[in-house]
Amino acid sequence: MRALLSKEVGGPETLTMGELPDPVAKPGEVVVAVKACAINFPDVIIIEDKYQFKPPRPFAPGGEIAGVVESVGEGVTDLKPGDRVLGSTGWNGLAEKVVVERRRLYPLPDSKSFEQGAALLMTYGTSIHALLDRGHLKAGDTLLILGAAGGIGLSAIELGKAFGARVVAAVSSEEKAAAAKAAGADETVVYGRAPFDKDASKALAEQFKAAVGPDGANVIYDPVGGDYAEPALRSIGWEGRYLVVGFPAGIPKLPLNLTLLKSCDVCGVFWGAFAARDPKANAAHVDHLFRLWEEGKINPHVSEVFAFEDGGKAIAKLADRGAIGKLVVRVAD
Repeated sequence: MRALLSKEVGGPETLTMGELPDPVAKPGEVVVAVKACAINFPDVIIIEDKYQFKPPRPFAPGGEIAGVVESVGEGVTDLKPGDRVLGSTGWNGLAEKVVVERRRLYPLPDSKSFEQGAALLMTYGTSIHALLDRGHLKAGDTLLILGAAGGIGLSAIELGKAFGARVVAAVSSEEKAAAAKAAGADETVVYGRAPFDKDASKALAEQFKAAVGPDGANVIYDPVGGDYAEPALRSIGWEGRYLVVGFPAGIPKLPLNLTLLKSCDVCGVFWGAFAARDPKANAAHVDHLFRLWEEGKINPHVSEVFAFEDGGKAIAKLADRGAIGKLVVRVAD
């Protein structure tokens, strides 16, 4: 089968179309003929050997797919060939077929496209776990979201509004601010591009404080990191929750005296590990997401669809922080 392969450590320019053996489903597994594969930040760093997992080469990036069941392994009785599914794979999603554990797959409604299905699970799964389990978000809270126009940021805006929060979306351009507003954000902050010196960092903190209001943010959702983290933390409210989600701008060093002064929590968010450790709780979250999706309260924003051969271009665009919403690769029609 064809696959977009990482054969050496490097950026998206090192990816090449090649062949992998057709996968075979073992007990408890399913072979899925991939129709669409969404691109996420782990795809940027897994090919550079900077991710938590380092699969043996050659492998294909791509951890989030939608497609059609081709075959099922022993013990899988609730899926059959021809069923439409979406799921998380870790990697090897940018291939014509992929083998997936049954517990990582969910039925894709007939009313939703494969591109939409591929764009749902990782971003919204991360955000619902972060906001409810780690951030304890409740109606009336003020939620500040960094990187709010990316796939994960837009998912947090929609979920924040669905849960009754006031949402402040922080973005890097007016175009992205418009996208955040369209997704439901109550207010936006447009910040400059890091690195920041001391004065610029202080100025950004003042922007955040003005936007969240005098009581500060109850929850801060940070999938960006880098020089944006400390200014955001300075805008947190008393006993607020700072959610550490990712580091495309670099791993920050936070002054811990701020956590004492605000009596706030800094909480790590690792959705993949949560889903593996507590599959029942994760399944309940996914069921919740499907209900919100059906009600129109969330809707994966696919801003661009790439051809299979151009999967590397999609990863490069995400790495350059040029994406609004989700980028999806169409693997097959």
